[in-house]
Amino acid sequence: MARTGRPKTDTSPVNIRMDREMIRAIDDYRRKQEDLPTRPEVVRRVMMEWLEKQKENVGEE
Repeated sequence: MARTGRPKTDTSPVNIRMDREMIRAIDDYRRKQEDLPTRPEVVRRVMMEWLEKQKENVGEE
């Protein structure tokens, strides 16, 4: 489960607004995960996957 307390010192907050449909999609996705990640964790994971894919795509060009 999520840890509480002070955030890690090597991170920076990023605030974004999302429409309700996107939030519902994120919540649906996270409920399908075994560890039930938080919304912020889902966004981090999806972004990391996307960034890794971008690295792969750059190598293919």
